[in-house]
Amino acid sequence: MPRPRQYDPETVLDAAESLAVAGGPAAVTIRAVAAATGMSNGAIYHTFASRAELLARTWIRAAQRFLAVQDELSGAHTGVDAVIAAADAPVEFARRYPQSTRLFFAVHSTDLTTAELPDSVCAEVEAPQRELVGLMKRLALDLWGRRDAAAVDTLTICLVDLPTAILLDRDRLADPTAREQLRAAVRAVLTVGPAPK
Repeated sequence: MPRPRQYDPETVLDAAESLAVAGGPAAVTIRAVAAATGMSNGAIYHTFASRAELLARTWIRAAQRFLAVQDELSGAHTGVDAVIAAADAPVEFARRYPQSTRLFFAVHSTDLTTAELPDSVCAEVEAPQRELVGLMKRLALDLWGRRDAAAVDTLTICLVDLPTAILLDRDRLADPTAREQLRAAVRAVLTVGPAPK
C-alpha cells in the first residue's frame, strides 16, 4: 500500500484521472482512489461528497485545461490563423496533459450529470460548452463581423467536427500529415464561410 501523502485535492484528481483512463469511469471509486493515494476514504469524502462528484471534478479539471490551452493558442493569432490554432489545440493539449486529454475526449459531459450531483457541480460540468461557444462567437466576430448561429455553426465544424474526425477518432494527434490535413480543411471551410444572414 502506498505511503500516505499530505492531503492535496490535485493528488486525488490525478489518481482519479489515471483510474478513469486505465479502466473507464466505472474504475473511479473512492476506495480505489484512496488505495492509489494512500489517503483515507474520509479524507477524500471531506472534499468530494460522492464518487459522482469526484469523477465530475476530474473531468471539469481536464476541460478547463483544454480550454486554457485553446484560448492561449487562438489568442496568439487573429483571423483565420486564430481558428487554425484553436482547431489544432488537441495536439498541444495532448503534449502537456496526456492523461487529461484521454479523459476529456473519452467521456462526454452528459455522462457525468446524475441525480447525485448538486446543481452547482452540474453547472460546472456544463460551463466548458458555454466557454467554447463564447470563443467561437469571438472568432466569428473577428472573421466576419457577426456572431449569429450560422457563424457559430461554421466554427463548430472547424473546432469540433474536423479535429474529432481527422485527429481524435483516428488517433492521429501525433501525425504531422493529419495536422496539415486539418489545417487545410479548416481553411477550406472558412473560405466558404457561414450561410448568409
